[in-house]
Amino acid sequence: MTSLPFLTDKDAPAVPIHAIRTGEWSQWIERHSETLRRLAAAHDFQAQNARILLVPATDGAIERVLFGVGDKANVNVMGALAQHLPAGDYRIAFGPREFAPTQVAIAWGLGAYAFDRYKKRKRPAPNLAPQDGADMAEAARIVSATWLVRDLVNTPTNDMGPDALHAAAEAIAQAHGADFEAIVGDALMEQNYPLIHAVGRAAAQAPRLLHLSWGDISAPRLALVGKGVTFDTGGLDIKPSAGMRMMKKDMGGAAHALALAQIVMEAKLNVRLDLFLPVVENAISADAFRPGDVIKSRKGLTVEIDNTDAEGRLILADALARASEDKPALLLDFATLTGAARTALGPDIPPFFANDEALATEYAQASLETSDPIWRMPLWDAYDGDMDSGIADLKNTGDGAFAGAIFGALFLRKFVSAPAWAHFDVFAWAPKEKPSRPAGGEAQALRASWRVIKGRFGGA
Repeated sequence: MTSLPFLTDKDAPAVPIHAIRTGEWSQWIERHSETLRRLAAAHDFQAQNARILLVPATDGAIERVLFGVGDKANVNVMGALAQHLPAGDYRIAFGPREFAPTQVAIAWGLGAYAFDRYKKRKRPAPNLAPQDGADMAEAARIVSATWLVRDLVNTPTNDMGPDALHAAAEAIAQAHGADFEAIVGDALMEQNYPLIHAVGRAAAQAPRLLHLSWGDISAPRLALVGKGVTFDTGGLDIKPSAGMRMMKKDMGGAAHALALAQIVMEAKLNVRLDLFLPVVENAISADAFRPGDVIKSRKGLTVEIDNTDAEGRLILADALARASEDKPALLLDFATLTGAARTALGPDIPPFFANDEALATEYAQASLETSDPIWRMPLWDAYDGDMDSGIADLKNTGDGAFAGAIFGALFLRKFVSAPAWAHFDVFAWAPKEKPSRPAGGEAQALRASWRVIKGRFGGA
């Protein structure tokens, strides 16, 4: 991974940045020189949102940077500086009071990302000197984890199939002294993970369940689960080509859970951490599972396969059942589960579902504090019956085309027995560049989840 774009010395020589609200521009510029006023006027700079003005020194170097942050933008707008400034060292000399220094550093780090595995980045990222009060270790943990999600999601399946995702998870486990177990291929049937086996058995690379465990065995237990479908053809209910084009990102839930585990371990939080990643490729072959099959899950519930393209909830069901067996105090799962979630909320806002009101409230507050957008959707009990099957305990879809995200969450709930559980239906993708967010693979709900975890387990 490329080095993070942070300086360690807050007093190192660096170009000052003045971040100004649009509504405060007139007063701000009146306090400065006629030369600066003329320069701003010549460039029609009035502190418009995400606008950058480079102010030259007499020798042609950059003397300072003026940056507009609009009137409604949150701290994420600061990431536009790292996306567009020339390489060099910078510091924040002036900015909105509500932009906390640690959050500014995080936004900068998120904006500095570039996926350079196959194509060199156009220029080095600019570096930021720490502001007074910034927790740069915290910023580095969050930025590093976000870059991990983006790297994993951006990597195409020929280099990020089940074997490669397995290797990435094992490397992180080794780096933090965690225990690591992999149940691969037919061993899944021997150890009672039939749904994971069924979804992945048609692929050239075997399905598997990865289990990372870390921390004091007597500490409160935190369980993280992530959907790891490294490519999704849709199975025998095959997707159209347009729907299949971006399915390298269908392991985005596993990337999120792995990155969150990395933050927990790097912060040395006092928890017993269990990470479960069901990893498969939903491929098509003579051995593929079929519409109409009935498969008995790890929990004992029988599932009629109504659609092979609703495969993510199947592998998560076995993993969630396993995670629940250890009675975690908090269970979180992440999955690129439904197109219905995107239809409801668009690409930028992942819905979440929670079985605990206190947990949902904590997430709502954490979302605001971290500028990490999420939105709660209901576990609507009245829809449960729409997953009834005439020959099995349930089927893997609801009746009709409506409420797809809710049906996905209701299906997962049947396999959860933890007192506090939240499910995130993430897109894991940015269709176009925005401040702090280059186009491509994206981490969603990661910062809010870390804030909730710290609050729950005494690290806030």
